[in-house]
Formats: sequence, structure tokens, C-alpha cells
Amino acid sequence: MTARFATGTAIVAGGSGGIGAEICRVLARAGTDVALTYHKNRDRAEAVAASVRAEGRRAEAVQVDLTDDKAVARFVAGAATAFGGIHTAIYAAGPYINMRHISRLEPSLFRDTVGTDVFGCYHFLHAALPHLRQSRGVAAALATPAVRRYAVKDVLSAAPKAAIEAVIKGIAAEEGRFGIRANCIGVGVIEDGMYHALLATGDFDDRFLQVTRDTVALRRLGSAREIADAVEFLVSDRATYITGQTLMVDGGFAM
Repeated sequence: MTARFATGTAIVAGGSGGIGAEICRVLARAGTDVALTYHKNRDRAEAVAASVRAEGRRAEAVQVDLTDDKAVARFVAGAATAFGGIHTAIYAAGPYINMRHISRLEPSLFRDTVGTDVFGCYHFLHAALPHLRQSRGVAAALATPAVRRYAVKDVLSAAPKAAIEAVIKGIAAEEGRFGIRANCIGVGVIEDGMYHALLATGDFDDRFLQVTRDTVALRRLGSAREIADAVEFLVSDRATYITGQTLMVDGGFAM
């Protein structure tokens, strides 16, 4: 669809997740090959890769521990070699978010959750930068509207995503001279991805969901497709003068 997608591939960290999988499919329909990472769910990752191939694009799914900077670097270098370069790097990964009041949140859980998310994103984008310089490419990361309007018991989302937003802004400021753009997408409460796990554990209950719907301007929850469409816009050539921004796709929660 765009000239920028003509050479190389998009790499998607967490491409086997609910949102990541939809991002991979939307990017494939937009005209790019996709290399995606997964943590444990190989079957899910291979199904996503198959859906990309069904769109007529090449795909590769690789198991990667994003907290291992050397493993991440090997994945990125391998994707660049296999696909002839990298034009887009999207961080769509992240650990399970326990909904806890700070007073009831163990420091060890805070440390592990923040460390996994922040360092996973940093390792991924840091490894991608040399390749994005060559392609004058685009970086993007999923964030949260809680960095603008804090939601009670959501510090394990808000804290790491605030750091990730800072990294994205840093990349935008420092790498713009090489033609690189970098943006975040603030993911509101959606009925895909981690939503089902949060329901199963009771972190999301009927009262929480009703309060959320009442708070959101559009009075409904979102979908993975709505997130993926926003990501695709920001990494496309329709957004060539947008960088260092966070686009909230949250139904109006963070207004």
C-alpha cells in the first residue's frame, strides 16, 4: 500500500497476543511481510504467521525472551537478513497486569512487572534502531491512557508504560535526524487480548466493566482491530509528519 513497505519487513514483539496478532494481520493486508516474536504459545504464533501468509505475505514466528538483550538482538538481526531489512518495529508485548492497590502490591511483583515490560521494550527498540536508520523507518509501542488519567489499581500498567512512552519520545527526538519516526498508541479497555485473562482471575469484574463503560465517552469497550488500525496508520506513509506522540485509542477515557 505504501512505498515504505516495498523493501524489508515489519517486526512485531508480542505478535502472538490478542492485539499483536491483529496488528500482524492488518500490516499484512497493508502490504508488508511480518516477523513476530512469541514467549510460550508456539501454536498461537504459528497461526498468526499462517494468517499473514494467507494475505500473500512472508512471515516468521520466533520464540524470544525479550528480557534477554542478546536473544532480542539475534532475532532482529536474523529478521533483517531474512527479509532484506526492517522498516517497522512495533512493541506489542507485555506481562500480565495484576490489578492491585499500591498499598497491597508487593515490591517484588512491581519490580518484575516493570522490569519485564520496560526492558523488553528497550531491548527490542534498541536492537532495531540501526536497521530503522537504514530504512528511515518507524517505531511504535503500545502504551496506556493511564499515563494521562490514572485508573485505580492500574499502577502495573501505568508505571512501565510511562517509561516506555519516555523511551519513544527519546527515540523521536534523537533519531529524527535519521528519518526515524516513533509514536505510542494508548490502548484503552478492549474486549480482546489480556481482557479474557483479567476476567478469569477476577481482576475485571462486572462492576469494574460497568464503571469503565460509564466513564468512557463512547460508552463501550474497544477491540483489537481498532488498536491495530491506529497502529497501521501511525506506521504508514499517511503519518509522515507525526512523531513523538501518543495517540489514545480509548473511547475518550483520557480526555
